[in-house]
Amino acid sequence: MQPALHLRRMTTLRRVLRRRLHPLKLLIVALIFVTFVFLLQWEVGSQNQQEDPWLKDMAVKRDAMLGMVMGAVHNLRDVMPKMQIKAPVRQQANTNSTVCLPGHYTAGELRPALERPPQNPLAPGASGKPFLTDSLSPEEQKEKERGEEKHCFNLYASDRISLSRDLGADTRPPECIEQTFKRCPSLPTTSVIIVFHNEAWSTLLRTVYSVLHTSPAILLKEIILVDDASVYDDLKDKLDEYLKQLSIVQVVRQRERKGLITARLLGASVATGDTLTFLDAHCECFHGWLEPLLGRIAENYTAVVSPDITSIDFNTFEFIKPSPYGQKHSRGNFDWSLAFGWEGLPDHERQRRKDETHPIKTPTFAGGLFSISKEYFYHIGSYDEEMEIWGGENIEMSFRVWQCGGQLEIIPCSVVGHVFRTKSPHTFPKGTQVIARNQVRLAEVWMDDYKEIFYRRNSEAGQIARDRLFGDVSKRLDLRARLQCKSFSWYLKNVYPEAFQPDFKPLRFGSVKNVATDTCLDAGENNQGGKELIMYQCHGLGGNQYFEYSTRHEIRHSIQKELCLHGKEGTVKLEDCQYKGGNTFVGAQQKWALKENQLFYIPGLNLCLTGRHERPTLSLCDPSDRYQLWSFI
Repeated sequence: MQPALHLRRMTTLRRVLRRRLHPLKLLIVALIFVTFVFLLQWEVGSQNQQEDPWLKDMAVKRDAMLGMVMGAVHNLRDVMPKMQIKAPVRQQANTNSTVCLPGHYTAGELRPALERPPQNPLAPGASGKPFLTDSLSPEEQKEKERGEEKHCFNLYASDRISLSRDLGADTRPPECIEQTFKRCPSLPTTSVIIVFHNEAWSTLLRTVYSVLHTSPAILLKEIILVDDASVYDDLKDKLDEYLKQLSIVQVVRQRERKGLITARLLGASVATGDTLTFLDAHCECFHGWLEPLLGRIAENYTAVVSPDITSIDFNTFEFIKPSPYGQKHSRGNFDWSLAFGWEGLPDHERQRRKDETHPIKTPTFAGGLFSISKEYFYHIGSYDEEMEIWGGENIEMSFRVWQCGGQLEIIPCSVVGHVFRTKSPHTFPKGTQVIARNQVRLAEVWMDDYKEIFYRRNSEAGQIARDRLFGDVSKRLDLRARLQCKSFSWYLKNVYPEAFQPDFKPLRFGSVKNVATDTCLDAGENNQGGKELIMYQCHGLGGNQYFEYSTRHEIRHSIQKELCLHGKEGTVKLEDCQYKGGNTFVGAQQKWALKENQLFYIPGLNLCLTGRHERPTLSLCDPSDRYQLWSFI
């Protein structure tokens, strides 16, 4: 009985000592034990040391007691506050918290959130085919015109196409159709966020149904519609009532018009998915669009991924389907006016990719359609909250992601259609000046000294910068410092080495004014090269009238494309610049001398630029002819 009783007492004592007690209480308990042992040691030591059995038992008890005391001391040490701060360790999702199965997801596991209803192959727009509205009655034609004026696309056609229309057979390349996705690490869930402002009912709901019909139920956490203060009645109570039948779709609203940036931040703030997927309100998703996006994020959570964006014709609503044989892909770029554009893939990027399942690295992205880890979205700085309404946020995020350690990619196996309009039906509450202000904010934070190249091309932005009217950017600069982001020169060298870098200090720049006519050289409307220039009233806003006289003696018009004044047989056109950096050179037809500081002269042709006619031309040089005299202003 004695050994069992002793064992129970020892066990009880150990349990007491293991409790997470207040440090002061534990200290008192430890001192009592130490005192007791000291007295016991003293008493035993003062007696005659004999090898009696009771003495051996006492020694065993003493050793056991010392062991418990040391355990108490260690326990006390463990509960004391830790003053030394260690580096945080990011928790890996889906490793310890969730046990994932081996192998790959099956088609049954990836069934859509909502099955598509039976389709009528003869219905308008069925299988993504065009719906032609050429032969309309006068009344129908008026309805079509009203819709086009209101939404800048053919609303008449959209309203007659099923909200749940299918897009026909899966025409992606075989490797995309056959692509499978590992269960470990498991694919993250996503919250789809769609911002809308006065969107047409049919295009908005077709976007919603398209997501539901093509997104696996186990991955689609929710669809969040963010209303940016729409005024149309059918987008208020009627929309809320309609969406009650779609349990995972919700609407959050902004009472006043704040724009895309603030609306997306609102949507992200209520999202519960592992990732955020942003879509515009006039999209349709193709077969298997979501899994490749989420699969890439599962592989690399710093990847910000966009689908391969295809076109939905704004007049016929034809969905341009991908080719099973692959296609010539495009990637995003930017020009020095900070406008987004598309370009073909360089040779090194085409060679790097083995097949269509491999992502495309892109220097910039359009910003309307993309997926990102929610954790990484906030880690990398989400959006600049001081940007207003819309404009520049996609270029800002592009620079920021690359410079701060992430990467932008296009996933060719993910295809989403988008209605591209020729103009926006919406107005800007504060005018288009907000775009210039947004661009100045991104230039001040991310472009270092290269911002001066932008300011030369956009005089409005340059004035905003000089007057310090772009707001406080200290938080964004702190973000850049905290994330230890790279310089803009690093970005140009490592991410976009193909970008042409203009002179930091060109010989002349600005508008080119003719002395005789008081008008300026103007590129004209939508001049992408191959067209003659015009003479137009000087407006001083840059844009079509911005030119640089480069250190290589070109007259460059570096807006959207790198175009140069090209003289040939008496005419002057804008053509692609012959000098593109590297081993290229300036040809005789694009090399100009500024003769006597006012004559623009082409030595190779022995002719001078004149503004005598409606369009600038070349003629024999005559310094006394005021039509041949030009000045930069």
